[in-house]
Amino acid sequence: MVGIRLSPDKRKAVEAWAKTALDKPYLSEAVRRLMELGLASARRSVARIKKAREASEMAGQEIDRLDDPLATDEERQRRKQKLIKGPKEFRDIRRNHPKR
Repeated sequence: MVGIRLSPDKRKAVEAWAKTALDKPYLSEAVRRLMELGLASARRSVARIKKAREASEMAGQEIDRLDDPLATDEERQRRKQKLIKGPKEFRDIRRNHPKR
């Protein structure tokens, strides 16, 4: 068993969330459920980040393999970044990256 302290604002937010649940859980049950939701979300985020990193590394390796052997390292890096970022026309509509 673990005790936690919640600021009045956080407690109100948890209580408001609990009121939206069909079974109207008590505060302790609402905190447990929210914690599980948060942990599940965090696990999905970590998995998504890991997959994106692996895909980026694979793309980088393939670009290096296909790239011009006479190009400088700086030129290769510039080309790789351009390919990884994607076409300018699509950058603003991608949901997984902040707009720059």
